[in-house]
Amino acid sequence: MLPIRPLIAGAALAAAVTVPLALPAQATQLARIPVLTGIRAAHQPGLDRLVFEFRGGLPRRAQARYTSAIVDQATGRTVSAVGDALLRIRFERAGAGTVQARTTYPLPGVIQVVGTTPYHSTLTYGVGLARQAPFRVYQLTRPSRVVVDITTPYRTVPVRGYFLDTARYDAGRQPYTTAVQRPVIAPSTAYGALQRLFAGPTQAEKAQGLRFVSSKATGFSKLTVKRGVARVYLTGRLTGAGSTFTIADEIMPTLKQFPSVKWVKIYDARGHTQQPYGPSNSVPRSLEP
Repeated sequence: MLPIRPLIAGAALAAAVTVPLALPAQATQLARIPVLTGIRAAHQPGLDRLVFEFRGGLPRRAQARYTSAIVDQATGRTVSAVGDALLRIRFERAGAGTVQARTTYPLPGVIQVVGTTPYHSTLTYGVGLARQAPFRVYQLTRPSRVVVDITTPYRTVPVRGYFLDTARYDAGRQPYTTAVQRPVIAPSTAYGALQRLFAGPTQAEKAQGLRFVSSKATGFSKLTVKRGVARVYLTGRLTGAGSTFTIADEIMPTLKQFPSVKWVKIYDARGHTQQPYGPSNSVPRSLEP
């Protein structure tokens, strides 16, 4: 298996799509700023559809483009989103409401949607995608909404990701993980499964008590599978913090679902693991209780 790309990869830049959205009747209502009330996403034949719903009309303008990073205009910090392509969506003259700042979706293309701090009546969202693909932006009314259709011109297969089940953990019932299903692009199924693991549970899965224990890992820089051994190189200041459950307990079953993986060796950001050689599982010392 060839070396895998980084978890959060910069897509090649594409031309921006800008859609003026204000209706003529809204020109006399400049004092009223439309408020974003919800974001939802679903798969349709051949595409993933993202819908941004507003109360009080539509934003003055919506712009979408592929980018290498999402910058929070209020803080100047980069906001991460899991995906191999990153689509930036910006709404001018709009309020944020109480929409979730980070949401995971179990869709073929859309992995995660993250929001930034509202800045001068401008809202910016980053959409982490499994792959860069053509898209279009358009408006609908009654109710007011901006729709982003992202094509999914590739084949996906279902895989499992394993998250901490807090109810099982609190009750001391092993295994402490519960599997959820995700679509990933073939043939890089192990990579896709690990990527979806880092995106975390959906809102519905969180409501059921599932959690992603990151152990302060921020992602992974490389995944290789050779002769039955998967090697995962994590990023971030990894620590188990004395816990009996760490990110290793999620990574190992997620990768061992594949027939090509018998052993999993997890490396820290410095490239260290306790047993780098031989047929065995291995974690870095920082993940030991």
